Amino acid sequence: MIWLTFFVSAAVLIVAAIKLSEYGDAIAFHTKLSGMFVGALLIASATSLPELLTMINSINLGHINLTAGDLFGSSMFNMMLLGVLDMLFYKNRILRRVALKHALTASLGTMMTGMAVFFLLADINIKLGWLGLDSLLMMAMYFIGIWLLRSNPVSGMEEGAGDEEADKIPTLRAALIGFAVAAIVLILAVPYMVRSGSEIAKVTGLGDGFIGMVLIAVVTSLPELVAMIAAARFGAYDMAVGNLFGSNVFNMFALAFADVIYTRGSFLGAIDPVFALAGLLAMLLTTLGLIGNLAQVERRIWIVELDALLLIVVYIAGMYLLYLRGIGG
Repeated sequence: MIWLTFFVSAAVLIVAAIKLSEYGDAIAFHTKLSGMFVGALLIASATSLPELLTMINSINLGHINLTAGDLFGSSMFNMMLLGVLDMLFYKNRILRRVALKHALTASLGTMMTGMAVFFLLADINIKLGWLGLDSLLMMAMYFIGIWLLRSNPVSGMEEGAGDEEADKIPTLRAALIGFAVAAIVLILAVPYMVRSGSEIAKVTGLGDGFIGMVLIAVVTSLPELVAMIAAARFGAYDMAVGNLFGSNVFNMFALAFADVIYTRGSFLGAIDPVFALAGLLAMLLTTLGLIGNLAQVERRIWIVELDALLLIVVYIAGMYLLYLRGIGG
């Protein structure tokens, strides 16, 4: 029964999150924002809403490690998707085409993940009210990053759907209503997924943290996969790549924002320190994605870009290492 509950709630969550992404894309089209800014912020925030709601419900139900596993695992999975994206559209050489355009977003994601790992290990017990200084610094860095992204547009970027697709895009009013309805459905579906996911962790003996990194992180990241493929099919490669890098930034903001909800002390201090290994793997994968984005070197073997293949291999090897270490058990 718990497996049925998990998969049904996960299916509802995926459909709702995909609609969020579609309506977010329509809002982006009507507001005339750049492809990178929309992908890195608006679409990334929309597709990352499942992670945020999962985090809130996990904290309310007392599953702290499941929250950490979901957010770090989602960041790792997003970078694996970057490799998948490059392989699926190998003729377009996506990582080469968007070179230099996402360095700021990827660097911000790497830095915020590094801050999370540092604060996780340092255990700095300084508070302002019930909020830890560590979480406040991470949230401040997120908003500084938004300002930097908005203030540093890059010329010559794709803007998403072309004019021929304009007739298929919902009106701004319809997009806003649809976005709100999809968000409500997400809010209703996530608690069932969290509860059943925690029960699965108990039944399998894998622990909340590992289930969060594998099962729940993959489910909550599937909207990124759908949004990524849809954007790439439209030729909006900047939006596709920006969505993945931007989702990692948002995941780390969500990790810091958890301290607002967790009122029993420092949230980062309550997480098992072994999750620093998951954070470091997320950092490593984001850095590999950044290098692949910046490097202008021919490294193709047949139809395979070596950096794309490396992202997938490191993700799989990293998850196997986490399993061997019994993280989150």
